[in-house]
Amino acid sequence: MIELLGIAVALVVVISGFFFTSVKITRDYQRLVMFRLGKSIGAKGPGLILVNPVIDRVAWVDLRELYLEIPHQTAITKDNAPISIDFIMFYKVFDPVMSVVKVRNFSGAALNIAATTLRSLVGDMSLDDVLSKREVMNNTLRSKLDEVTERWGVKVTNVEVREINPPPAVQEAMTRQMSAERTRRAVVTESEGQKQSAVTVAEGQMQAAVLAAEGLQKATVLTAEGDRQAAVLRAEGLASALTAIMGTAKNADPNTLLLQYLDTLRQLAASPSTKVLFPMELTNLLSGVRDLAEKYASPIATSAIAQMGNGSTPATGSAPPAQVT
Repeated sequence: MIELLGIAVALVVVISGFFFTSVKITRDYQRLVMFRLGKSIGAKGPGLILVNPVIDRVAWVDLRELYLEIPHQTAITKDNAPISIDFIMFYKVFDPVMSVVKVRNFSGAALNIAATTLRSLVGDMSLDDVLSKREVMNNTLRSKLDEVTERWGVKVTNVEVREINPPPAVQEAMTRQMSAERTRRAVVTESEGQKQSAVTVAEGQMQAAVLAAEGLQKATVLTAEGDRQAAVLRAEGLASALTAIMGTAKNADPNTLLLQYLDTLRQLAASPSTKVLFPMELTNLLSGVRDLAEKYASPIATSAIAQMGNGSTPATGSAPPAQVT
C-alpha cells in the first residue's frame, strides 16, 4: 500500500513538472522562438504556448525598443587630432527568428560594429566638422549601423552622440577662441550702443536746431511785421502832424512865424557844436544877386567873343553894351 502511494506521488510530481515545463505564457511585447529537434519552427506568441519539453527548446525575444551605451572610443580625425567620443544606440528587433539564428550575442556584436564604424567615420572628418556637425554624425552612424544590423533582424532607430572630448591643447585653444569671441561681441555691442546714442543725440540736436530756426524765423517775421506797422503808424502820425502844421501855417500871423524862427535860432545856438548860420534875408539877397549875374553874364560873354574875333581886347571896366530887344 505504501509503495502504491509513493508511486502515485511520483507520478503526480512528474505530471506537474511536465505541465509547468510544457506551458509558456508570453506577453504582448515578447516572442518565443521555438526549436524542435534543433530546427527552428518560427516565433510563437503572444499568449499561451504549449512546448514539448523533451524535443522542443525555446529562446525569449523582447520586441521593445532598447538602447545600448557605447563607451568612450578614441579616434583620429582627418587632420590627425585624437578625440574621444561616446554615444547611445537605440534599436528594435523586427524579426525574432533572425535575431536568434543569425547572431549569438547582439549586444557584443553591436558594440564592436559601432566602435569600428565610429572610427571610420571620424577618420574622414576634420576636427572642426566633428565638433560642429554632430547631427550629420548621428545620421551617418545610424545609417551605417542599420546596414549591418538589418541582416540580424534588428533595426537601428536612432544614434545620439553624447560627449566629445577633444585634446587638452584643442580645449585650451577653444577656450581662448570663446574668450576672444565674447570680447568681440562685447566690443560690437558697445560700439552699436555708442552709435545709436550718437545718432539719437544728433537727431535731437538737429530737431532742436530746426525748432530754434523756425522760432527765430517766426520771431523775425513778427518783429519785421511789428516794425513795419510801427513805421506805418509813425509815418501816418508824421503826415497827420505835417498836414496839421501846414494847415496852421497857412493861417498863421507873420509875427508868429518870426517868433518861431527866432526860437529855433536860439535852440541851435544853445548846442555846444560850432555852427555857421545864414539868416533867411541873406539867402534872399544872394538869390537876387544870382539872378542879376545870370541876366548880364550872357551879353558880356557874347561881346568878348566878338572882339577876340576882330583881334581887339575888350577894355577892363567898360560898360556892358546895350541889350538889343
